[in-house]
Amino acid sequence: MVDPTGPIELERTRAWATIFRVQLAGGRAWFKACGPIQAFEPRLTASLAARWPDRVARVLAHDPERAWLLTADAGDPVGAHGNDPAIWLRALPAYAELQRGEVAHVAEHLAADVPDRRVGALLAKYDELLRADLPLEGAELERLRAFAGRFAHLCDDLVEADLPASIQHDDLHLRSLFIDGPTLRVLDWGDACVGHPFATLVVTFHWLERENGLALGDPWFERLRDAYLEPWGGGHIAGFELAQRVGLVAEAIGWLRHRGAMPEPDRIAFDVHFADLLRRILARVVAPA
Repeated sequence: MVDPTGPIELERTRAWATIFRVQLAGGRAWFKACGPIQAFEPRLTASLAARWPDRVARVLAHDPERAWLLTADAGDPVGAHGNDPAIWLRALPAYAELQRGEVAHVAEHLAADVPDRRVGALLAKYDELLRADLPLEGAELERLRAFAGRFAHLCDDLVEADLPASIQHDDLHLRSLFIDGPTLRVLDWGDACVGHPFATLVVTFHWLERENGLALGDPWFERLRDAYLEPWGGGHIAGFELAQRVGLVAEAIGWLRHRGAMPEPDRIAFDVHFADLLRRILARVVAPA
């Protein structure tokens, strides 16, 4: 039983979820009402919290049928501390350990409607991406279409790297990693999927570029990669780099779900960022022009 001690205040609303602040006797809590495309999030968060209570949000209550989730306050997002790469150096190995442990629960996650973006499923989803009304110029669209065969080879190569699929947050950045005293917690699993685990760092590294101004060859990226890979037994560098390329495309595939849930006025602003993502794919995966 949870009893609010003050008014329940709207924090933000999106097409995929609405979030409220809830004041409790023991401190602030957060209530999330998930839309259909993120209806899996309360169940997923609760199952992760049961197995990894020191790494994800503390779940106070959840209702999978209504897609409701109530979590305790988790402190400050890492962005409030400048998105310090040193914090990620501590967070990423713990996150990798979670992913390794969740390999055993992949079937459970898929049965609970966590999106399936395993490498073997990506080719059909790439076709769906190409059929969408993408915010690109004609020549750019033709480059994406012509890339389909090469993308199939990249996926085959990544399958041969022989790493199991696991839970993949797919939005792990400065606003989803929280500093809760001595504990680092990963929140907001509504973009998650079952996919190649290494693809998580596509988003993490992009935000370090974008917000911290780190250049692609900055030594921090190698340090963070190696720290993340250590729980996987070290090595895997070739597979990691390949997963970054395939994972960038998989991220765009994931964005289609959110785009499709938006009303038209919201989609206009969303497409500015979507076009940027698609052009990064052209520059870093499809290139040369």
